[in-house]
Amino acid sequence: MWRQGGHSRRLLIWRGLVLALMLSVGGCGYQFTVEGSGPVIGGGRVTTGPPVRLALHTLKNNTFEPALEFKYTGYLRRALKSGGGAEIIEDDHSADYIMDGAILSVSLPSLAFSQTQTQESRVRVKVSVRVKDRKTGKVRWSQTGTGTAEFYVGATSTGDAETGLQFNRVLQDRAIEQAGLLVAVNLVDGFLIARDNGTFRNEDSTSDPSNSLKGVESKPSESL
Repeated sequence: MWRQGGHSRRLLIWRGLVLALMLSVGGCGYQFTVEGSGPVIGGGRVTTGPPVRLALHTLKNNTFEPALEFKYTGYLRRALKSGGGAEIIEDDHSADYIMDGAILSVSLPSLAFSQTQTQESRVRVKVSVRVKDRKTGKVRWSQTGTGTAEFYVGATSTGDAETGLQFNRVLQDRAIEQAGLLVAVNLVDGFLIARDNGTFRNEDSTSDPSNSLKGVESKPSESL
């Protein structure tokens, strides 16, 4: 059920602004989409309060793309700061929760090709994150997101084969970056919805054990 609350509208406006900013830096001829079910808005009472004190660990890189974990972790950090629902803490011991995760895969399926070469490809990245309670180690929330970006290959101004390979690699790298930007926004969107639904409400805020958070389910943690 869609809830017509002011916070939901602000969240949608924020997401639109972030996506517009990210897409504005893309090269000519790119197309960007986010696949998967994504977060479901609504279903819980909107909460208020200070941002979640969150330590962000560098993602594990389970792909063959070098240094991709640093770029994608940076995208997550920026999206979390832009969303306003998390305060990034550099020291684990000063944080209430810890976010970690992994880049699970990067694939490059062909979309269009001739008899001799691929003409258009799609980058598809899959990233999984989870948030754990620092004190108990309990996983409070997890989500897997998928992002895609398409790019054209085989086009050069000189027709030189070596130059063509270098040019195509540049296009591929840009598409991988754009897919990572979009999947970061998708994941942070889900994190903000979970926060507003009370997933990160402090269970130790009251001395009465019967008042502990009830009815909030965390998705099972995937193997990272």
